[in-house]
Amino acid sequence: MSTTHGNGPVLVTGASTGIGLAITRRLAAAGTPVLAGVRKPQDAERVGQIPNVEAVILDVTNAEDIERVRASLEGRPLAGLVNNAGISAGGPLEELSSQDWREHFDVNLFGHVDVTRALLDSVRRGGGRIVFIGSIAGRVGQPFLGPYSASKGAIRQLAASLRRELRMFGIWVALVEPGAMATEIWRKGGERAEDITGKLSPRGHELYGGKLDALQQVVVKENDHAEPPDNVALAVEHALSARRPRPTYLVGRDARVANALQTVLPARAMDLFVARYIGI
Repeated sequence: MSTTHGNGPVLVTGASTGIGLAITRRLAAAGTPVLAGVRKPQDAERVGQIPNVEAVILDVTNAEDIERVRASLEGRPLAGLVNNAGISAGGPLEELSSQDWREHFDVNLFGHVDVTRALLDSVRRGGGRIVFIGSIAGRVGQPFLGPYSASKGAIRQLAASLRRELRMFGIWVALVEPGAMATEIWRKGGERAEDITGKLSPRGHELYGGKLDALQQVVVKENDHAEPPDNVALAVEHALSARRPRPTYLVGRDARVANALQTVLPARAMDLFVARYIGI
């Protein structure tokens, strides 16, 4: 039997790996039918083998994919929509192109806006809820992760605005903000930092090369203490099923500590703490 608040399945974007897959598995195991949005047919075949899961091709930046899913759900209810799809990369602002920034916002923000707009009637029909997966980086800006931090900060404000906007329909909107999780996106963090260094211009190497090397070591160290993605899935499950869900969920000790420090420390002290933590 489904444990969600509303009626119908829950649609999860970015469900092929990591947090999205953990959410899909947890909800399905609890008896909730899940529509797992993935980008590749081979991922659909793999994820679709999980009991209680139907995989759908859904690239959140592809208007045709979104319309296809919307049309398939027309007249049907959704018990929930979990906007999880996302990317993470970075580098010094002056070394990043406009396309680098647009790509992050296309996936991490505008894709969620487009999917939510397309499926809102189904959520309303099912008396469902909406969950956005943000990040502690959306609260605590992280150097060399400007596009990711900025897009997740935008998601934080989108979730708050939409929660107040949809209150009149009884639709709850929650935000889940993880810290470092033991997922592919974090496992490759050290590789990404090395890749960023390799793409720097000669001037960029001169200005930032040593600092990015230090950041790479920090990311590798964080991976050793990363928490399992099922901790995020637990928070999502609560947001979808609890009688009184929270507006926000901080997941992970590092996320809670960073948020607490930012709350009590003056800005300059917090800047110094972050700089010393990552060796810059």
